[in-house]
Amino acid sequence: MARRRLIVLVIALVAIAGAGAFAVVASNRVKGSAAQTAAAYFDAWRRGNVSAMERLVFQPPADFSVRHRKLSDDLGVVSLQLTPGQLRSTGEQAAEVPFSGVRKLSELGDWPFDSVLRLAVRERAWKVLWAPETLHPLLKDGGTLALEEVETSAAELVTSEGDRIPNDSYADAYLEPLKPEFEQVNYGWTLVSKLPGRPATTLLRRDPEAKVERTTLSRSVQAAAARALDGTEDSTMIVIRPSTGEILALADRLGENYSAVRDVFPPGSVFKAITAAALIQGGLDPADQVGCPGTYTIPFHRPFGNDGEVDRGVVTFTDAFAFSCNTTFVEQATTRLTGQDLTRTANEWGFGRPIATGIGGTCGTVPETDELDMLGADAIGQGEVVSTPLCMAALAAAVQSGTWRSPRLLSEAQVRRIDGTPHADVQMDEGVVTALRDMMTATVDYGTASDAGLPEGAAGKTGTAEVEGETSHAWFIGYRDDLAFCVFVRHGGSGRSAAVPIAARFFNGL
Repeated sequence: MARRRLIVLVIALVAIAGAGAFAVVASNRVKGSAAQTAAAYFDAWRRGNVSAMERLVFQPPADFSVRHRKLSDDLGVVSLQLTPGQLRSTGEQAAEVPFSGVRKLSELGDWPFDSVLRLAVRERAWKVLWAPETLHPLLKDGGTLALEEVETSAAELVTSEGDRIPNDSYADAYLEPLKPEFEQVNYGWTLVSKLPGRPATTLLRRDPEAKVERTTLSRSVQAAAARALDGTEDSTMIVIRPSTGEILALADRLGENYSAVRDVFPPGSVFKAITAAALIQGGLDPADQVGCPGTYTIPFHRPFGNDGEVDRGVVTFTDAFAFSCNTTFVEQATTRLTGQDLTRTANEWGFGRPIATGIGGTCGTVPETDELDMLGADAIGQGEVVSTPLCMAALAAAVQSGTWRSPRLLSEAQVRRIDGTPHADVQMDEGVVTALRDMMTATVDYGTASDAGLPEGAAGKTGTAEVEGETSHAWFIGYRDDLAFCVFVRHGGSGRSAAVPIAARFFNGL
């Protein structure tokens, strides 16, 4: 009996000892595994469950949740992809998982990065050893990431073909002030990394897209006009497409802030195209014989003379135009026309009204006069007559096409928005237009613009406008095919010597 009690006691002691040993082993067991903890952390991170992430971190900083949400908010993160690599041991109770990620930023698109998730056994469980560089390596050592706004880009004006305006085009004075008309709110962004004591580094960049607006300028025509003016100070050349009114070239080298579209000058003999139109409307035929003496005095009034007082005797009206006979035009205008007739004809051809180009502009004025001396001077582009080079280019375009059109530098819709509705097209008198074409062709064939290197098919009219006390202004207007032009050289001398060679260089440069 005593022996049986002893056996029972031994068994009880062994059981007690076994239970104690199991309790010790159980108390030292590590919960989970590095792989399980890493997988759970990545899964919570993908889902944006920051609270679940935080529970897996050993001693997370107090602002753990704030840091994650602030980074996503500040950078505009719209999605996150995470791709863990192979878990590797870094000690008896330590491990790490290299991983790659792609944050998609709302303003900058995909932004890939690589980092490492470090883990260790803490308080008998596998925990994430979190540091700022876990979020992104550039956050280590106090680094910051920021999304910064880039200033709005200025509007970009391009040619009708969509190309950049040629360099040294002499059009900047018109295009630069026009750009604000097309600016729009359009932001760009940069992703910037900053480390204390180091210069900021741009990681991603998206510049604001410029508002691109097509002008009517032709790249080749603008380039040819600009190169034709090279070497000639205080000059301008405007080229218009007669069939549409589009300004194909606006090359302006005028000094002292003068503008080829807004400032007026005495046009000299190029205005004889208007006087000729008025005389033809009044019944003078281009084939009629007229006198071209070296000088002519309006009866009981002042004398007028030809250049060099050249006496050509009796010639056709066409020849008087081609040779630019001042005396012919003064005599015919003062005997056949009134000041009202001349003003009315000029207004039909664009004078006396603003021009809606998209950059503003005006044509010029021909004030009515009852005084014969002034009428004689006005008839040859002196007196009180003034015009812009733009107006003279539009005049040449109207002769070529038979229709006066308001020249424009922008689309019709943009011109209406900026300058208002342009003047309606004006169909010119067919008989007058036909006569002017023949007369301008004669000027190039054998008149004041002959033997100057102009191409076949060109037609035009030279002009030399006297300026009291200073060198005369030089003019040449004309057309060839669907190109009409005006060349103006301020204080350049005669139209033949200063302006016509520029037109010849222009056509040779096309």
